[in-house]
Formats: sequence, structure tokens, C-alpha cells
Amino acid sequence: MSDFLRETSASAPLTNARPIFWSIKRELWENRSLYLAPLAIAAITLFVYGLSTFSLAPRLREAELARSQSIVMPFSAIAAFLLISSFLIAAYYCVDALNGERRDRSLLFWKSLPISDREAVLSKAAIPFVVQPAIVFLIALLTQLNMFAVSIAVLASHGISPARLTARVPLAQMTVIMAYGLTAHVLWLAPIYGWLLMVSAWARRAALLWAVLPWLVAMALERILFSTTFLGDFVKYRLTGAMSEAFVPMGNEDAILRVSELAPLKFLSSAGLWIGLVLAAVFLAAAVRLRRNREPM
Repeated sequence: MSDFLRETSASAPLTNARPIFWSIKRELWENRSLYLAPLAIAAITLFVYGLSTFSLAPRLREAELARSQSIVMPFSAIAAFLLISSFLIAAYYCVDALNGERRDRSLLFWKSLPISDREAVLSKAAIPFVVQPAIVFLIALLTQLNMFAVSIAVLASHGISPARLTARVPLAQMTVIMAYGLTAHVLWLAPIYGWLLMVSAWARRAALLWAVLPWLVAMALERILFSTTFLGDFVKYRLTGAMSEAFVPMGNEDAILRVSELAPLKFLSSAGLWIGLVLAAVFLAAAVRLRRNREPM
């Protein structure tokens, strides 16, 4: 009897996690843009960078003399560009995630399966919070490695030692910075993803309009009636505040290139982070309740 209880307790977490796992796989099957769009951006960037390597050798010699950051900028730019595109893709996914299954009436089928509303919403929330950032991180890292390999090949063809490029491009530090930056932005943007999922579960149609328009109207009314921009400043801070809270830039460089510029303690002690996480939890709980009570359109 005791052996049976141990086996049951050991298998229970796996059984509970399995519906969420398969629901996440289903989301990836149905929303291929989650990985195809970043792949397309990376491919275009890699192609453009390959064309620009014809001038890499002269720029590297100039950078050694002028100590320019022009060599490392493409590597950090691709990470930043994929981060921005990741937010846009994830935001669009959240707006359509729960609204779409009501619109195409597939909600009836999914509700017939042994998956609770909580598990369904959590599996959808896992896409912007975990899955899509991980996909973007891997794509950005592979793109940077390919850019590095192309650069070494070009330099070797000009008789320049690859060590010069290695000294200019701290790839290991940039990988740590990219992983930290992605994590910080996901946590900071959590209330936005939660809000979009809640609106997606609530709105009957035009979910994107319902998610954005009230904020725009409120900002316009505040500007007209009170001549202030407090709400606009708050929205801007919520969208871009992760950079000021999670990093402490040093020097005049436009890119974060050193691990010493990371500020995890400052970020974790930020009130804005924890307030945002609480709001994200509230929005997700509301999305679960709305999905339970909503019917197909």
C-alpha cells in the first residue's frame, strides 16, 4: 500500500503538468509566427551583415586605432532588434490567444477535453513568459555565432588574425547580458501580457482596439483637461523601464557590453517590478474566470 502511494504521489506532478505541456505544443503548432518571424528577421540580418563584411577588415584596423565600437555594434543590435520584435510578436499573440478560440468556435472542442480553464490560460501565458523568449534567445545566439564565423572567415581571407575580432567582441559576456536582459524584460512586461490576455478573454471582437484604445483616450483626456502627462509617462515607464531598472550603463557606449553594467539587485528591489507581477497575476486570474464564463461568438 505504501509503495502504491509513493508511486501515485510521484506520478501526480507529471500527470498534472502533461495537459499544460501538450497545450503549449498546440499553441506552437497553431502559431508558427512565434518562431518563423524571429527566424526571418535573423536570416535577413545575417544576409545584410554578410554583405557588410566586405568592409570589415578596414573597419577593424580603424577600430584598433580609434577604439571605435563599430565592430561590436552589429552583434548587440541583432539582440536588441530581436528583443523588440519578440515583444511585438508576444503582444499580438496575447491579444488573439483567447479571443481567437471563441471567434472560430474551437472553444467548444477545447472545453470538451480534460483541461481546466486555469491550465488553458497558463499554457497560453507560458508562451510570452517562457517559450517565446527562449526561442528568441536561441535564435539570437545562433545568429551571433554565425556572424562571428563569417567575420573570422573574412578576416582570414585578408590575412588578419581572428584574435583581433575576439578581443573586440566579448561574445561570452554578450550572451550573459542577452539572457539577463530578456529575463528582465519579460518580468517587467508581465502586466502588459496579463492585461492583453484578460482583454482577449473579455472582448467579443476587436480585442486589440479594446486593449489599446482606453489608454489612448485616457491619455488624451488627461492632456486636454489637466495639461499633464502622468498617464503617458506611466505607460512609457512600463514599456521601457526595464532598461533603467535592470542596467547601470557605464561610459558613452550605446550598447551594454560589460557584465558589470547589470544591476540585478536594483532590479529585484524595484517596487515597479513587484507591483507589475501582482497585477499580472490579477489579470491572469481574471482571464481564467472570463474564459470559464464566456461562450463562443
